[in-house]
Amino acid sequence: MTDLSHPPLPGALPDKRQVAASFSRAAASYDSVAALQRDVGGELLGRLPSTLQPRRWLDLGCGTGFFSRALNQAFAQGQGLALDIAEGMLHHARPLGGAEHFIAGDAERLPLQDGSCELIFSSLAVQWCADFAAVLSEARRVLQPGGVLAFASLCVGTLDELRESWRAADGMVHVNRFRPFSAYQQLCAASGLRVVSLEQRPHVLHYPDVRSLTHELKALGAHNLNPGRPGGLTGRARIVALVQAYEQFRQAQGLPATYQVVYAVLEKPL
Repeated sequence: MTDLSHPPLPGALPDKRQVAASFSRAAASYDSVAALQRDVGGELLGRLPSTLQPRRWLDLGCGTGFFSRALNQAFAQGQGLALDIAEGMLHHARPLGGAEHFIAGDAERLPLQDGSCELIFSSLAVQWCADFAAVLSEARRVLQPGGVLAFASLCVGTLDELRESWRAADGMVHVNRFRPFSAYQQLCAASGLRVVSLEQRPHVLHYPDVRSLTHELKALGAHNLNPGRPGGLTGRARIVALVQAYEQFRQAQGLPATYQVVYAVLEKPL
């Protein structure tokens, strides 16, 4: 039987300590290049049930706290918790407010009591969790009956233009891997939470050149964190080959970078 909580490639997702360190380093530059993150999180906010008025909510993988502050505005009567595995992000977010408590923690082992939240909101964070079944199990534990888990994540097909261009250039792993949408479908169905909605939608960004894209990924802390990635400096010849390969994808608006985004709203049964 296939373990759906992991992508099909062994060791395919990066070590979470590397993820935490990378995003901590990116905390200061993150918001300046986070257009996709704001668009996706805004879309996820719009998918929350209109009747939802949580007394306590959790921003899971809060990053710089952009959506902690948005949740605080939307649910002013509720108590907000913001959690991230990257200490550097929490140091950045805490002075800006938005949540009552900022917590260093892991989505696969939440440091929260059973039934303590009515909403768990997580935008573009859980794609870094290798054991997504554990994320869902923890969400179910921490939610009150009737509580909602709303998450946006990334799946297979994300940054395929960059992946294909690197494959043409040197055949090595340069782009983060993500689990397939079918794994999200099966894990959510088996989670014990009711699936209110679950869909995959592409978001396409455009860049004037390859350097602009790779610079943004580094500023976000989301550059290549895979096991098996090439070490050392990338040679000039390989960069030239990458640029030439990516140019074949060019559109009128620029070089496309496609993100395959998973949107889900799940509810804990009463």
